[in-house]
Amino acid sequence: MKPGLIYDKKSIASALNEAINHFNQYINSLDKSRFENSPPGKWNAGQQLDHLIRSIKPLNLAYALPGFILKTMFGVANRNSKTYSALAEKYKLKLAAGGKASGRFLPPSIAFESKGKLCKRYNHEKEKLLRKIEKISETDLDKYILPHPLLGRLTLREMLFFTIHHNEHHLELVKKYSAAQIVRK
Repeated sequence: MKPGLIYDKKSIASALNEAINHFNQYINSLDKSRFENSPPGKWNAGQQLDHLIRSIKPLNLAYALPGFILKTMFGVANRNSKTYSALAEKYKLKLAAGGKASGRFLPPSIAFESKGKLCKRYNHEKEKLLRKIEKISETDLDKYILPHPLLGRLTLREMLFFTIHHNEHHLELVKKYSAAQIVRK
């Protein structure tokens, strides 16, 4: 889906579903060598997948909370939500400035044998989030905020934009690293 077409709940849910399905399909196509390959200091495909699962799970927890809890814990937005493109650009700038995952978002070593189980888990987390998106109002997507470890305070809508873009970012990394493995053979 084109970034400019991602804004309302329906387009967000569609883009999220598509992005995660593409990621899982690509991961499932990898053989053991390509799945476990990574350049020095980089994550292999399994670790990329584990990182994405670690990133979506807190959203499922947050989107299950009632608005008054979100307001009490994190506050409400004092500005309009950024567009998908603006949010993606902000993330790219943070990465270019040296931003990276830390703490609970760092994946352990992941073996090829975990591939199927992790893809199922990621799909399960996606389905949970899609159900929660259906239940939330468009107004609340722009009203409530959540903390992001790299991007600061994001509206619920922006957090979904991030999740879509984040998935696409990691899919590109997996493709790049697995293609490097093919070239070296």
